[in-house]
Amino acid sequence: MFQYPKIKQASFLILAVLLLNCLIEAQEIPDRPEKLKFSPLVYDPPSPVDYRVELPSGAVVYIYPDRERPLIDLSVNIRGGSYLDPDGKEGLASLTGYLMARGGIPSKQADELDEELEFFAARLNSSFSGLNGSVSLNLLSKDVDRGFEILRAVLAAPSFQQDKLDLRKAQIIQQLKKRNDDSSSIESRERNFLAYGDDFWFNRHTTSASIQNIRREDLLEFHHKWVNPKNFIVSVSGDFDRDQMLKRLNRVFDSWPHESQLAPEVPQQQKYGRPGVYIVDKDVNQGRVSIIMPGIRWDDPDYYAIQIMNDILGGGGFTSRITNRVRSDEGLAYSARSSFPGGAFYPIVFRAGFQSKSRTVVFATSIVIEEIKKIIEEPVEAEEILTAKKSFIDTFPNNFSSSAQVVSQFASDEMIGRFSKQPDYWDKYRDRIEAVDIAAVQRVAKKHLNFDKMIVLIVGQKQSIFDGHPDHPIDLKKLTSGGVSELPMRNPLTMQPEK
Repeated sequence: MFQYPKIKQASFLILAVLLLNCLIEAQEIPDRPEKLKFSPLVYDPPSPVDYRVELPSGAVVYIYPDRERPLIDLSVNIRGGSYLDPDGKEGLASLTGYLMARGGIPSKQADELDEELEFFAARLNSSFSGLNGSVSLNLLSKDVDRGFEILRAVLAAPSFQQDKLDLRKAQIIQQLKKRNDDSSSIESRERNFLAYGDDFWFNRHTTSASIQNIRREDLLEFHHKWVNPKNFIVSVSGDFDRDQMLKRLNRVFDSWPHESQLAPEVPQQQKYGRPGVYIVDKDVNQGRVSIIMPGIRWDDPDYYAIQIMNDILGGGGFTSRITNRVRSDEGLAYSARSSFPGGAFYPIVFRAGFQSKSRTVVFATSIVIEEIKKIIEEPVEAEEILTAKKSFIDTFPNNFSSSAQVVSQFASDEMIGRFSKQPDYWDKYRDRIEAVDIAAVQRVAKKHLNFDKMIVLIVGQKQSIFDGHPDHPIDLKKLTSGGVSELPMRNPLTMQPEK
């Protein structure tokens, strides 16, 4: 009699067992989704102290060996940013950051360096934003020796080639000319002026004149002053031996060629605007709306309750009230939401926003304001708070889903001072979220959603917005206590209001 080979017999046996398990599981599947039951999620977050090393140079390193792929991911985060730009040379930090990795090194011209990096499939980038700088390197682990030679040169001795500087300046000026093309850029810009004041460092915008004032010597001076290991927070993960990687980093940061300074704290001085409705007249099909109120920092004691409150109000997508009212119930906007993030370095304002047809802008705004008033005046439902909590707790492990994310998250915490102020932040995060109750949500809503300071910014067709919708006659002037003002468009090259 013919018999199947033993491998095939084993395969049939395994298949039979799997089919039996499927039949058993099928009998246990409930008839409705809400009857599904899941085992409690058990997850302990990594501890930053297990990955943190202070090097003799002053750099702080978060390191995570991971042999799963033959790659190394490294990011050198640099304290300092555009808040350090000298008056009249706004844009200097951004130019310096951009050209560190794109303006050549002593041993190679910029184009040659690009070709070499492309040859061994490495990615090298650099930048300076408003708050900090970064030089990142991704490469195959076999190329680590040459990669780190280049990294050292980019960090310690970038060339800032004159031709690359001239090209970048020309590109920036062309970009400045387009500042008023996009209504979202206008909205973001004017919102920041209203929220933080004209003199806040973030509102010192790059202009055509400030870019033209910048010389190669200015980039060298800025680099020599602020780019140094004392201002470095490094995250590195990938295919390497831990001790060998620390030795490599020591060599990269050792014997720094410039006398440098510690970056000062990010300035905190703000001047919140006068309450009221502000309109920028822009001929676009849809009006953009931002409703803002004073904000908080991440270390505010009310932070956790505010996150739950905001998730219910407008931060939770299709489960949130603003989205349901404005998008789902009324069909007035494709996206409507709120955010109350808790600033990393300074308080960031609460914002609710959406886009809608010009004729329905005022009606949609009134609905958002109604929802803000409702969450202040009435307790939220138990089901709402449960859904909000689960969204934070169930997605919590996503913060640490890869080795690169682990060290990147801890480096970010180091940058904003979270490690020094709350080293147990992640250990206690879920417990603090879970502790938020209905009373706490209403308390923080009453405390932090302040209608006496509410600002409504609208960018769109002024006359159509004033005309409103015939089926929903709402007086725009009555939405806030401060009346209605028109904001002039700003000259894109000078950032001065146009008459």
